[in-house]
Amino acid sequence: MSGPAALVLAGTRPGGDPFANELALPHKALIELEGETLLARVVGALHAAGIERVLVSCASGPVADLACKLGAEVIPAEAGPSASVAAGFDRAGAPLLVTTSDHGLLKSAWVREIVEGTGEGCDLSVMLAERARVEAAVPGSKRTYLRFADGHWSGCNLFYLRTPAARRALDIWSMVEADRKRPWRIAARLGPATLVSMLLGRLTMSEALERLGRKIGVSACLVPASDGLAAVDIDKQADLDLVRALLAAR
Repeated sequence: MSGPAALVLAGTRPGGDPFANELALPHKALIELEGETLLARVVGALHAAGIERVLVSCASGPVADLACKLGAEVIPAEAGPSASVAAGFDRAGAPLLVTTSDHGLLKSAWVREIVEGTGEGCDLSVMLAERARVEAAVPGSKRTYLRFADGHWSGCNLFYLRTPAARRALDIWSMVEADRKRPWRIAARLGPATLVSMLLGRLTMSEALERLGRKIGVSACLVPASDGLAAVDIDKQADLDLVRALLAAR
């Protein structure tokens, strides 16, 4: 699997990330797990999956310095994740896997799973984990779920832009970012029929992605995560404690 490049999002909001500030660190990517930074773990998982070219979107400073030491290409972070992905896509082209620097448990198997699970007719895919799998992997963990007819789904911070046509989707990424916890707003943008189907509990996650893709002229598909741990990232102290406990028990 040497074809795709990968983009790791490691930008930060103005004033810094509140959790990183609590830890007296300039960025979450520098948090250490078992003596290894989150960024090093993510880049290592990507390399282990066979991805040779890794780009890191970040500001100049310690994260950029570390990325260079890890053998990654550094590109300047833009104003928001969607703009940063667009810049990465313009630099590397398709196919491009996108993930985040706080994905501390990222496994090479998950990377292969989304790449190999994205069909030939699909321009882009998103990995999501169904609630039952997440709760089986981390009982009692609090995650954000999107409710659809085929279950409750949590994001895994793994996206695969398989073809050049996927570039069209980046123009509306910011809209999806803003409404990611209010999917009814996304459904409303797709038309009354889609909104009614969702409110009545008849719209599946796969159907929602397909309709969203058609709206912007691409084929979008869902890749369900086989491992609920894929939905665990590190946004707050409770997440960090959870990940450390999981690693200690491994």
